[in-house]
Amino acid sequence: MSPEQLIPQLVIYMVVLLLAISAHEAGHAWMSYKFGDDTAYLLGRVTLNPVSHIDPIGTLLIPIMMFIFGATGNPLAAIPLIGWGKPTPVNPLRWRNKDLANVMVSIAGILANLILAIIGFTFFKIILHNGGFGTLPESLQEPVGILLRDMLIMNVSLAVFNLLPFPPLDGSKVLETFLPASMRPFLEMLEQYGFILLMLFIWLGVFSAIITPVIALIRFLLFLGL
Repeated sequence: MSPEQLIPQLVIYMVVLLLAISAHEAGHAWMSYKFGDDTAYLLGRVTLNPVSHIDPIGTLLIPIMMFIFGATGNPLAAIPLIGWGKPTPVNPLRWRNKDLANVMVSIAGILANLILAIIGFTFFKIILHNGGFGTLPESLQEPVGILLRDMLIMNVSLAVFNLLPFPPLDGSKVLETFLPASMRPFLEMLEQYGFILLMLFIWLGVFSAIITPVIALIRFLLFLGL
């Protein structure tokens, strides 16, 4: 891929990523505020402004490097790493109805990503239903196609990825709520080795095996009835 092609696609990719991560973290902050904890709210985290959520390494450096590796055919591109934002601070001691709050705050980021994915899917479907991207002005066909594709796939991938029950992912917090007290040693083991287990999980291709049929279903639904 030439620099003339790479740079515009990288810009679109980063815009979509910044929106996805900002929505995810803002979702956690907003839901925690609704359950009585204003920690993140007072820090200005209930916002889609990416400046409030950027982690220099996880939001900028690594995603840019991985995108360039992928565009240039570097073997490191096989690592399915999307990126992450600055963790949203919450104080569970201030929550009302703590068990429900723990679940809702944990899945709020996932729901935010699903909302963005639904928006991307809807616009994609409307364009396909009305004749495809060829009906758009020539200068908009490729960028709009890339934007909607990235918006859909990235947000679905983030939502599915965060459902995995490994710390520090959101799925582990949900799991913590429903497991009995007798499973506390298991949870402590996950907290201690969760990141290593997660990396092993990814390296073995288990996440790819989970997300591939999800993406295939989305593609089927996009072209259904056309």
